[in-house]
Amino acid sequence: MQVRTEALPADRAARWERLTALPLTVLSVLFLVVYAAPILRPDLAESWLRVCEATTVLIWLTFWVDFVVRLSLTGARRRFLRDHLFDLAVLVLPVLRPLRALRLITVVLSLSRRAESWARGRLAVYVGATTMLLVLVSALAVLDAERSAAGSNIASFDDALWWATVTITTVGYGDHFPVTGTGRFVALGLMIGGIGLIGFVTGSLATWIVDRVSQKGGTAPATADDIAALRAEIEALRRQLDPESSPAGDDPDRRSHAAQPSG
Repeated sequence: MQVRTEALPADRAARWERLTALPLTVLSVLFLVVYAAPILRPDLAESWLRVCEATTVLIWLTFWVDFVVRLSLTGARRRFLRDHLFDLAVLVLPVLRPLRALRLITVVLSLSRRAESWARGRLAVYVGATTMLLVLVSALAVLDAERSAAGSNIASFDDALWWATVTITTVGYGDHFPVTGTGRFVALGLMIGGIGLIGFVTGSLATWIVDRVSQKGGTAPATADDIAALRAEIEALRRQLDPESSPAGDDPDRRSHAAQPSG
């Protein structure tokens, strides 16, 4: 009974994550839309701006509810908080536009943790999509922070997208760069996230190439013949080093010696 009681919280938490995976994904996409609309359309009507602001707050509260429910369902709450410090930090941050974008990244990364059972190829594609999403969100966030700043050189979404691309790939041409504190904070998160994501994609590609080469080498017809030849060579060396250990029928010299009459 004790084992069953300890397993129940984990089962309930897993069931909750399965039920909320799709709704949270939809809310994440909606969050991206309502976050990007006022940035890409600065001339948006005041009523639509209020709708976008209210939607982001509601989605943020929904993420709070999801976090609290998962915390209440887990059996090891202290360990859960330790493993989800980043999610908790994002939720308690002040309501600032660039920081609200991090909530979407938190949801995407949490979904990637639930995809551990996927094949490596699908996971690599998923992380590649996450990388593109990180570039898009960072471009929106830095444009929101830099557009009206004094001395800014990022004035359009094209400039922001170019800056995010060269930053995440560690190229860093320097033709566009943030001048505000918020913009530099976004750049810091993009560089840290980019190193991990690009490194994972590169490592997965290298592992896939090594696996393919190994599979082709393992299925070659000559492999069995090589093993048989190697065994024959080892047996021949063994007979030369210790002739008495070999059966008489296998050694021609011993057969001729055995055929001679004694005396």
